[in-house]
Order: sequence, then structure tokens, then C-alpha cells
Amino acid sequence: MFTTGQLVFAILFFVAFVGIMIYSYRGDKKLHKKQYKGSLWILIGFIAFILFLLALKTYLKN
Repeated sequence: MFTTGQLVFAILFFVAFVGIMIYSYRGDKKLHKKQYKGSLWILIGFIAFILFLLALKTYLKN
């Protein structure tokens, strides 16, 4: 389905992309801790709300 050259390019692109993302995140780690303080609770709230909606849907379906 893919040629050897395409597969090699895809693998190299993926490795380079992940490496650049890790490098960028490490550079901004202090800033992220300051700017996004408490965002974990918002994520937990969204997940709880989605679980609540799924439970409500399942309950009303029966």
C-alpha cells in the first residue's frame, strides 16, 4: 500500500515531530505550571459531567 520511501519518511517525520514537541514542552514547563494551575480540577469536572450524562442516558433508555 505504501512504498518504502513513504514509510521511512513517515517514521522519520513522526520521530522528529515527537522530539520537537518534547523539547518545546520542556522549555515551557515552568510557564505551564503557573498559567494552568488548577486546570486538573476542570478536566475532572468535564469527565464527571460526561459520565453523568452517559449514566443518565443509560438509565432513561431502560
